[in-house]
Amino acid sequence: MAKLELKGVCKGFGAGAQRREILSDIDLSIDDGEIVAVVGYSGVGKTTLISLIAGLIAPDRGTITLDGKPVTGPGRDRGIVFQNYALLPWLTAYQNVALAVDEAFPQLSAEQRKRRVDDTLSLVNLSAAHHKRPRELSGGMRQRVSIARALAMDPEVLLLDEPFGALDALTRGTLQKEVENIFRRQQKTMVMITNDVDEAVLLADRIIPLSLGPAAKLGPEVRVALPRPRDKKTLATNLEAKRLKVQVIDYLLGEASEKRAARQASRAKKTVEQAV
Repeated sequence: MAKLELKGVCKGFGAGAQRREILSDIDLSIDDGEIVAVVGYSGVGKTTLISLIAGLIAPDRGTITLDGKPVTGPGRDRGIVFQNYALLPWLTAYQNVALAVDEAFPQLSAEQRKRRVDDTLSLVNLSAAHHKRPRELSGGMRQRVSIARALAMDPEVLLLDEPFGALDALTRGTLQKEVENIFRRQQKTMVMITNDVDEAVLLADRIIPLSLGPAAKLGPEVRVALPRPRDKKTLATNLEAKRLKVQVIDYLLGEASEKRAARQASRAKKTVEQAV
């Protein structure tokens, strides 16, 4: 049985003439301990997809199950890391993580909860900054706190919604490496949303492109059988990594070209109809 499964999932927003279909007939099956990257252009529905899995919104049609049980809302079995950190600015790094631990593990003693917070901050190399508030931290450190907060709840699935999109290239590379290290240590199931194909090749076991909307669909999966740990410098000259990247990009570019051609044909048809 799959760890996480989506069957026939559809989602749109608005009503009547203002209705916009975002996702259509999404089928996705993810095994335990697998990293799957969903790659697509901005605005096609990637965040909608991760929000559906997180239980933040409900599908219009279709089902989402985790360990065979329906996802009907948010739960501690799914930890989510957003692009914009979403930290409480008046709390320290320690307190932001402790808030999640207190909510997830009220049955633990105060000492046990403290140990869990300390261990998780250590996992993301933030032990020395536990007393600092978000405004005192760099962007990369804030995202480390966000990752620690999600991991501290010991979720079954970790959801990453373009978590490195707002970071500079050097910080992004460092955090990508740390996420892979966390995966190898804890074997977490991860679903990552990104528009960076290089990032997907670096981190994922499978890459699945998302077509252009409206009513975006998942494209053909690309399996990444490259050995771990992976290194960006090595992958830059690895022929298989290049082939995988080209395969994903070719699909996305082909989708974009088809959509543009369809829009142009539609506009031309309307122009002819109006002229007649």
